[in-house]
Amino acid sequence: MSALAASSNDVAAVMADIGRRARAAAGLLATATAAQKEAAIAAAAAAIERRRADILAANAIDLAAGRSRGLSPAFLDRLALTDARIDGIIDALRTIAMLPDPVGAVMAEWTRPNGLVISRVRTPLGVIGVIFESRPNVTADAGALCLKAGNAVILRGGSDSARSAAAIHAGLVEGLAAAGLPVDAIQLVPTTDRAAVGEMLRGLGGAIDVIVPRGGKTLVARVQEEARVPVFAHLEGICHTYIDMSARLDMAVAVTLNAKMRRPAVCGATETLLVHEGVVATHLRPILEALAAQGCEIRGDATVVQNFAGAVPAGEDDWHTEYGAPIIAVRVVAGVDEAIAHIARYSSHHTEAIVGEDAAAVARFLSEVDSAIVMHNASTQFADGGEFGFGGEIGIATGRFHARGPVGVEQLCSFKYVVRGSGQTRP
Repeated sequence: MSALAASSNDVAAVMADIGRRARAAAGLLATATAAQKEAAIAAAAAAIERRRADILAANAIDLAAGRSRGLSPAFLDRLALTDARIDGIIDALRTIAMLPDPVGAVMAEWTRPNGLVISRVRTPLGVIGVIFESRPNVTADAGALCLKAGNAVILRGGSDSARSAAAIHAGLVEGLAAAGLPVDAIQLVPTTDRAAVGEMLRGLGGAIDVIVPRGGKTLVARVQEEARVPVFAHLEGICHTYIDMSARLDMAVAVTLNAKMRRPAVCGATETLLVHEGVVATHLRPILEALAAQGCEIRGDATVVQNFAGAVPAGEDDWHTEYGAPIIAVRVVAGVDEAIAHIARYSSHHTEAIVGEDAAAVARFLSEVDSAIVMHNASTQFADGGEFGFGGEIGIATGRFHARGPVGVEQLCSFKYVVRGSGQTRP
């Protein structure tokens, strides 16, 4: 554990060396074959399966240390690995391995009147820096996705998950070596010194092409404020579910309960429930009773408090809050117009859902809500790259440039134009 617990006397020098090695590996990966990348990721999945006991033992130490430091239950849940979660990591790696290779794919092609044939072709981004906190599975997801897209990656996990991340990373390195690819293609920063984050945000002397933060608001805000390279990120996951007047009661209850309580700490968890005033008498109480029965605290507007004895009054801050916990803010709205207006004011543009059968209301919601992901009759907790068929994700991007929503292998590519002629000259 010394390499994880103690930082180098010269963090800048250590990080500069990591950057140089990553850039060299990226050059080799850019021309790696689809078969090589597939083999490396499949071998990594097999290595993690073999190393399961070691990974669980490392995670147990991380969890014990976290409990002794008083980490919250939500944080500990994100940190925890189980056999089922390791199975999920292995399955995700195998899925990513089998995805079509995005590198070299022709995105579009056309012929100009002068006979020039122009193609837009996917290319790797280069070197990606991933800074994450408690989720050790990010090590595998990010490493495999970056590799599949032909990128080298530098992973910097938090101190709380350091042992778990290192144990998973060892399996990824084993996979790279088995496939004859450079082991520097997936590097884990060997120090928990926070100065290493600062070095990455400065770009490691031009070695890093993009940064992806995976963590809480404080981390993401720091990255967005200090980074000197492009960032794929979302600051918060203030997600909404709107129950329209046309919603079926059974569906409204099931979708809302899953959207909030399946895993309250994930970024796709619903934080605010909006309910059409036309179904207060029929839908509001059953939905809130189902939430309360699973231990969810209800914070509501005046109408909600009046109609549900277990609710406490919501304040203005509640509409702005990503709880990451079994707490939900509930507001009654006059209709889809007011729901859209509320979301426009308070949303973090991550994920919003409408539950309803009125085609016109659904069409307006899906068209006018300006978030990275909008859903109809589905839980917001489907905001996940694996659920989108991407094999996994490196994060959710809520910006409007290049990548938006789950960032998978295609979003981890740039592109170039390839122009083929037959001797044309420009007049």
